[in-house]
Amino acid sequence: MKIITISREFGSGGRELGKRLADELGFDYYDREIITAIASARGMDEGYVEKALENHAWQNIPLTYGGAFASTAVFQMPQMELLVEQRRVIDGIAKAGKDCVIVGRDADILLAEQHPLTLFVCADTEAKVRRCVERAAEGENLTTRAIEQKMRQIDKARARSREMLSDSRWGHAGSYHLTINTSSWQIKELAPVIANFARSWFARSGQ
Repeated sequence: MKIITISREFGSGGRELGKRLADELGFDYYDREIITAIASARGMDEGYVEKALENHAWQNIPLTYGGAFASTAVFQMPQMELLVEQRRVIDGIAKAGKDCVIVGRDADILLAEQHPLTLFVCADTEAKVRRCVERAAEGENLTTRAIEQKMRQIDKARARSREMLSDSRWGHAGSYHLTINTSSWQIKELAPVIANFARSWFARSGQ
């Protein structure tokens, strides 16, 4: 079984790269599908689940990963229950034994024992703002300042999430097998290149 995990800065195109990479390799693709599975398991609305996990309200607790998960009070938090369910879903994806690409959700840490190929996707601020504007919903007129603020908030939450799971740093080159800067690239041009890298990486690792 071959697994590729993609961590990414908000607006860097990591989600699109993940989908194109899965298509190139013929792998299953998991992104929003994880939200759907969590909502189904908990009998909740997908929008609520997505918002609860993305807002990372549980991260305000000043505890380490082990301490937080050992706390009964924390376990009673709806957000923490969803986080635990998210882990179950990701574990289930790995146990299915099919080659796949998983975007976000700290899958690189949660599935470390499966030895996934771990990618981090980044870009400069200007490129990320431009991509956000191009992909904005019709009628959504966000200012550059608002977009940059959203990027900082989301990326800070993603970094905090990783801190609760691992002592490795979110976004640090040493935490991943490959860091990809999409600033000057079209994602559709990058996908075949990264796919070839992935094939070589899995071959060298004996997978």
